[in-house]
Amino acid sequence: MSALLALAASAGAAPADSNAPDPYLWLEAVTGADVDPWVARQRQQAEGALQALPVYPQLQREIQEVLDSPSRIPAVQQLGDGQLYNFWRDAAHPRGVWRRTSLANFQRTQPEWETVLDLDQLAQQEGESWVWQGVSCLAPKDRRCLVSLSRGGTDARVVREFDTGTRAFVAGGFVLPEAKGGLSWVDGNHVAVYTDFGPGTLTESGYPRQLKLWQRGQALDQAKPLLEIPPSDMSLWTWTDSGPEGSRVVVERRRGFFDGEQYLLERGKLREIPKPLDATVTPFGDQLLIELRSDWQVGGRSFKAGSLLATPLAAFMAGQGKDFQLLFEPHERSGLQSVTRTRDALLLVHMDEVRQQLSEWRRERGRWVQRRIETPAFASLWVSPLAGRSSNAYLLTQSSFLQPSTLELGEAGRSARQTLKTLPAFFDAAGLQVQQLHATSKDGTRVPYFVVGAQAANGPRPTLLYGYGGFEISMRPNYSGITGRAWLARGGQYVLANIRGGGEFGPRWHQSAQKAGRQRSYDDFIAVAEDLQRRGLTTPKQLGILGGSLGGMLVQVAMQQRPELFGAVVSQVPLSDMKRYHRLLAGASWMAEYGDPDQPSDWEVIGAYSPYHNSKPDARYPPILYTSSTRDDRVHPAHARKMVALMQSQGHKVLYWENGEGGHAGAANNAQAAAMWALSYSFLIDTLMK
Repeated sequence: MSALLALAASAGAAPADSNAPDPYLWLEAVTGADVDPWVARQRQQAEGALQALPVYPQLQREIQEVLDSPSRIPAVQQLGDGQLYNFWRDAAHPRGVWRRTSLANFQRTQPEWETVLDLDQLAQQEGESWVWQGVSCLAPKDRRCLVSLSRGGTDARVVREFDTGTRAFVAGGFVLPEAKGGLSWVDGNHVAVYTDFGPGTLTESGYPRQLKLWQRGQALDQAKPLLEIPPSDMSLWTWTDSGPEGSRVVVERRRGFFDGEQYLLERGKLREIPKPLDATVTPFGDQLLIELRSDWQVGGRSFKAGSLLATPLAAFMAGQGKDFQLLFEPHERSGLQSVTRTRDALLLVHMDEVRQQLSEWRRERGRWVQRRIETPAFASLWVSPLAGRSSNAYLLTQSSFLQPSTLELGEAGRSARQTLKTLPAFFDAAGLQVQQLHATSKDGTRVPYFVVGAQAANGPRPTLLYGYGGFEISMRPNYSGITGRAWLARGGQYVLANIRGGGEFGPRWHQSAQKAGRQRSYDDFIAVAEDLQRRGLTTPKQLGILGGSLGGMLVQVAMQQRPELFGAVVSQVPLSDMKRYHRLLAGASWMAEYGDPDQPSDWEVIGAYSPYHNSKPDARYPPILYTSSTRDDRVHPAHARKMVALMQSQGHKVLYWENGEGGHAGAANNAQAAAMWALSYSFLIDTLMK
């Protein structure tokens, strides 16, 4: 492998400091006469090195079987006609089909599905590489729907009105040209639209800054203006909440990633909700739910960050809100994970030491009453309403590292649940166990992590450590047929780290690693690596690390700060150049997470870990594989490209695979995803399992 990875050095020199000319600035062109051959050459070298390994063909087949398996559990939603709708990809439908069936049919081992929209057929007819991006239907009949499609998996999308009765796009219906925008139903003849309306209508982050009310049959440029935000804001968008009380359009204005105003669109005008700037509010019947990100004193009471409150909506909107009921309050090692609304109830998932619990809240005689819902002790829980807020039925998915996922049908107010589907075992879990351990970080913080591996392991094992650590996103135990087949079944251990920056313990766990605290997430990740080796579970030569996006930066920083701890690195769709991240695509929207590199005080922190500015030619880094996508319009592929060019010029062992489409996911269909993961695991197996 070493010979295969020792690629020819590229011309140019490392940027000596942040003010030095950047020799690889030309790689920021998405495509071009210079960029395209370089990308093609890198991809050819990576595929030549990794696809030639004996393990690759088998890995590719095994992963593709998981992704295309007809036994996967379909994610379904019941729309107004009572049918269950699902979007599905498999070998016969690589781009996918939107399909439907009845609830009774769905419970069969092999349901019969009716195709509503065939994306492969549509892509062929229109000569487009369409990728499904979701659908929003007009309640309560749900016949008219807004279908979102992107070219190659980008965040930018086209929105087109579709009729589920005729199974066809509506002639003369709403059509939104490609942009990072969208539509929300107001009523059958009006939508709220936020999009690129032309020069000057996007924020510095590249998102819409104008909201308009668009009437059926009206030209888009004639839509009625409702709201315009400054270019320095992050973005605005809308969503429609439909329940027994009717439909409400909620407008979100985000000043930054974590704060901003919210409005209700009422009779063509916006009415601001008087909430704390960094709180998130959600209407629920005649109540308003308030989720706090900071401590809040109101009505003579004090509520902690991470709490969930409920209060009468009308009184709150009138500025007379005094009656607040506390539905969830975190402690130091707990955090709220999700709130799901049915017709009459709320279903709350929260973590306690990264172990999830489910509870139900209902109003009785004007007050909220809680009921605990029994679930397995170590399962991860995902809750979704079966039919939005038109019923009390909900779907509960339970999953863990070694137990295949199950899908259950429940109803608020009842304890019994019906099992609808069970995922088959994609790998043999006999002899494997899950342990939850804790590492001590540099500042003394206890950092939990999970180890999945053989019960009777004698001595250290090849180990793959995964982490993220940002944007209050929690890492949860989950059944993965890909990880199981590609890694665990071959004797490897898998480790999931719950480092700071995530949401495992609520906003404070995240905020402690924001901006000036970013190094704490890296310290936590490194502490887990050290703890694994201290316990004798692995060795540096056997320890690989993997992460994507922010996690792709995480593994680069860990590699640079402690290269002696690791034997291999896989960095997917990563951020790398943190001096220019805010100038590339959506980067400016993340300054609330990382800081502003143009501010000297912020750059003092950011520059200390920016991977592109800390790669050293005399360091002994482990072999590293980068993957990215030309069509990623969220994290620019230049982050990975420039890092690869720099590290190759310094003589380090680097491979780079850039997919032609796929967006930020890195792959637009199952075949591309199978190739990406087969390359990644081939690299890890060949490097670590010697």
